[in-house]
Amino acid sequence: MSNHDQLHRYLFENLAVRGELVTASETYQHMLENHQYPQEVQNLLGELLVATSLLTATLKFDGEITVQLQGDGPLRLAVINGNNRQEMRGMARLQGDIAPGSSLKEMVGNGYLVITITPEEGERYQGVVALDGDTLAVCLEGYFMQSEQLPTRLFIRTGEANGKPAAAGMLLQIVPAQPNSADDLNHLTQLTATVKAEELFTLPANEVLYRLYHQEEVTLYEPQDVTFRCTCSRERCANALLTVNPEELEDMLEKEGNIDMHCDFCGANYVFDSADVKSLLAGHPTEQVNNLH
Repeated sequence: MSNHDQLHRYLFENLAVRGELVTASETYQHMLENHQYPQEVQNLLGELLVATSLLTATLKFDGEITVQLQGDGPLRLAVINGNNRQEMRGMARLQGDIAPGSSLKEMVGNGYLVITITPEEGERYQGVVALDGDTLAVCLEGYFMQSEQLPTRLFIRTGEANGKPAAAGMLLQIVPAQPNSADDLNHLTQLTATVKAEELFTLPANEVLYRLYHQEEVTLYEPQDVTFRCTCSRERCANALLTVNPEELEDMLEKEGNIDMHCDFCGANYVFDSADVKSLLAGHPTEQVNNLH
């Protein structure tokens, strides 16, 4: 079993289809730390993590990506932030109880999926996906048809491996301007749909591909590591405080004794006392502010 998360790209030599396989269990476990999400929300976050990794590799850009579900149901928000280096973080916000066995629609209610790409160079792009399908995978397949005009199939699995949360998935996409691509995709979709969660969670990528496609000629490329990384920092929190009216900061300090800023992604807390805030307002570098964590 791979001891860390990886994204693998592969290509069928004699068929007009390309593929990706990602294992994201370790990243998923880090995401769930310091949170007490209902199982259904945990599963959905795992699906969103896998989908974001596959999307990031497919859309080919240098920069950041945010994939978020928003709605008026008990799950108000579920979001994954990532980048082309496959550094991921994610969180969810609830505004009501999630019933056991809730579907995507029951959790999100009337909502949509928003995909935001912020490249290092060039224009920011945002795509909005209706939650018409029963699963996240089906909704994203619709996104690819609508925005990229590329038939795409997603296979996402969440669950447990060795007693810990696990998440993995695969993507198939036609290679544009190739004959028989639709037939090739249908053929490979039937094979890929048989993949078991346990196989994706525990077996090396080359073994999974051999089990699924042993009659095909498949080229597997060098993998890319997938990791959990939160971009929060004390400096970012300090800069955020500088955007607040000083009188409001004083009022908060008077009421609470200090200002405690919590990161919803990783659970870190950044505490600023009155001396810290005075130092900030006086224009001192944030490194000089006590590193309370």
